[in-house]
Amino acid sequence: MSRPTWPQALRVGLIFAVVETITPILGWLLGSAASRYIEAWDHWIAFGLLVALGVHMIHKAVTAQDDGDVQSSDRSSGVWTLALTGLATSIDAMAVGVSLAFVQVNILVVAAVIGLCTFTMVTLGVMAGRALGAFIGRRAEMAGGVVLILVGATILYEHLHAAG
Repeated sequence: MSRPTWPQALRVGLIFAVVETITPILGWLLGSAASRYIEAWDHWIAFGLLVALGVHMIHKAVTAQDDGDVQSSDRSSGVWTLALTGLATSIDAMAVGVSLAFVQVNILVVAAVIGLCTFTMVTLGVMAGRALGAFIGRRAEMAGGVVLILVGATILYEHLHAAG
């Protein structure tokens, strides 16, 4: 999507929002079912997942080739391709859902807020990407990876610091 239109951006935003709304609910259900088994290890699991995702994002940004970054409009605009991309990028939302199973929250409200924020940010991001994608694309992905690693390290530090 080298020059996306507003309808295309809205469609991409909607697909990502639906996936991002569903994944924390799935994570919450998994976390609720397994909470008594993994409560002692939850901080290590969150740390491992977030670090792995962060490292993967940084690796992807560093190894991306310029000619492979631009996809044809047909391939990138397919609903299933977008849904799979949304799922691949929402693993962190599932991890958030797992962690929310350990605290008292209304997961439906949280998931709805995540979905609304995702819809807004993806739609605006697709349109902003028209002008900024070539300039900040890799840098933004690297920064996102670093942030995920820092969030994982913070979770681990706070849990180990509170326990000690």
